[in-house]
Amino acid sequence: MTTVVVVGSGIAGLTAALHAEAAGCRVTLVTKAALTEANTRYAQGGIAGALSPADRTADHVRDTLVAGAGLADPGAVAVLVEEGPDRIRELIAAGVDFDRDESGTLRGGLEGAHSFPRILHAGGDATGAEIERVLVARVRASRVSVREHAFVAELVRETGRVAGVELHGGERIEADAVILATGGAGELFAHSTNPIVATGDGIALAARAGAAVRDLEFVQFHPTVLAVGEAFLVSEAVRGEGAVLRDETGRRFALEAHPDGELGPRDVVTRAIAAAMARQGGRPVLLDATGLHSSDPDRRAAFLAARFPTIDAAVRARGLDWAREPIPVTPAAHYLMGGVVTDLDGRTDVPGLYAVGEVARTGVHGANRLASNSLLEGAVFGARAGAAAATDARRPWPVPTGAPASPVVEPATAGILHPPFSRRALQDLMWADAGVSRDGTGLTRAARTLAAWRAEAPAPVTVRAHEDANLLQLAQLVVAAATARTGSVGSHLRTDDLAALAAPTARTDLEGAA
Repeated sequence: MTTVVVVGSGIAGLTAALHAEAAGCRVTLVTKAALTEANTRYAQGGIAGALSPADRTADHVRDTLVAGAGLADPGAVAVLVEEGPDRIRELIAAGVDFDRDESGTLRGGLEGAHSFPRILHAGGDATGAEIERVLVARVRASRVSVREHAFVAELVRETGRVAGVELHGGERIEADAVILATGGAGELFAHSTNPIVATGDGIALAARAGAAVRDLEFVQFHPTVLAVGEAFLVSEAVRGEGAVLRDETGRRFALEAHPDGELGPRDVVTRAIAAAMARQGGRPVLLDATGLHSSDPDRRAAFLAARFPTIDAAVRARGLDWAREPIPVTPAAHYLMGGVVTDLDGRTDVPGLYAVGEVARTGVHGANRLASNSLLEGAVFGARAGAAAATDARRPWPVPTGAPASPVVEPATAGILHPPFSRRALQDLMWADAGVSRDGTGLTRAARTLAAWRAEAPAPVTVRAHEDANLLQLAQLVVAAATARTGSVGSHLRTDDLAALAAPTARTDLEGAA
């Protein structure tokens, strides 16, 4: 019997585990926190799929390719969009209660850069939590062995292939296949929508095992995160319902950045917000929902509470009444488009090692992710990897194609003054020099500081120290990739390439990136 270890418990990991188990594998799912603690749980936005008879998969494909700014892989996008509806139906059959209208028809919402309202939500703005609830229950009821609060420190390699994982503390779990589903790396940045478990562990593990990584310069920043209290994402679905962005003077500035205004491509909207904040001394911009639904603020409050219960509770917990006044928002790191290079079944170029979900670079996102394609990616490629792991142990290992990562060139650090390392210092450095915008000077400064920190770092002995080491390693890879790509495209803005951005051809590319 093929043995499989799945690392991570979001939609990608849970789906991979269930499909591998259904294919006859003996599966162990390892997660460093509780089984329910993953990025999926916090996903307010929905899952995109061409399920409506009025929609077409060809249109979803086109929207995804346009969002990727010409860098998405058409083959991967076709798999994502064509298999997506079946995976969504699988979720419905498992018990996911997506929102429906009065007639019982699935209710589709519109989000930025989509040409059709194909976004399915559950509980208004609790889609991820509902999906996580159902998949966790299915895993609990299956024969999958679950190891919670178990941190994978290294991948075990034997005779040129991955043969299991080593946990913090020294325990080894042997396996014919290891599927990484560890999510993203929001903890790289000072402002993030991600939970604190998103420390880039899977990419660092894979890179140390010799797997190729790619496109790490493409970090998506979500435009609207509450700027009061702890960071809390305000879903794009709010803007889909008609909320608008205003600066301190009340001007609706997003229309100046893109014809679709607040529903323009995410990178364009994010940059418009950043520019507006710069003009007003760094203070947040305002998200105005006071024009939604009704001129009666009480009725509007009831609508917002029913349509966005999670957001409404968070807004009101901060003492804000968004039915009557605009709320302050700011951009924050949201999603990593790059990662471990895989083929269409999640295989990396290291035999026995797979990657799925945000940790993977499948090619579906290109330079920027289309809204609500992330949950879909986890479901589609998690299922494919789980099925592939059941049979690959008996087959030659195909090597995925793709350009290698930008090499990390260790800069000279002697005599360079830098602050002492802390996770917060790392996050501030990455936000300042590798955040919404980058330039050569800042990237060089970041590279030197990161190299000095890694040179001084002791061997990790605690889980948090392992996470910090993974973040430092990944930060170097991100900075190297951002340094190597000197032109601006999609989510990657080089402010020392502004002349190219101003050219008509470059501007067309920018407007197509979501």
